[in-house]
Amino acid sequence: MIERFSTVVLTEDLPEEELVAGDSGTVIDIYDGGTAYEIEFFALSGDTVAVATVESRMVRSATKGDVTHSRVASR
Repeated sequence: MIERFSTVVLTEDLPEEELVAGDSGTVIDIYDGGTAYEIEFFALSGDTVAVATVESRMVRSATKGDVTHSRVASR
């Protein structure tokens, strides 16, 4: 199970939140023993872009090999 305050990476797009696979966020809550997570997604400025509840299959833990990548959010 992914722990609270861990960095995670989306493995699927979330069009309703204007997020795409590869976007990273921070776990702020854990539901049903890890079946779903509340994740906050930030811009590089530190501003919140979105807060979304996602199923565990839609995210993975960030690894040492992950590289930060920038894109402009449409919000």
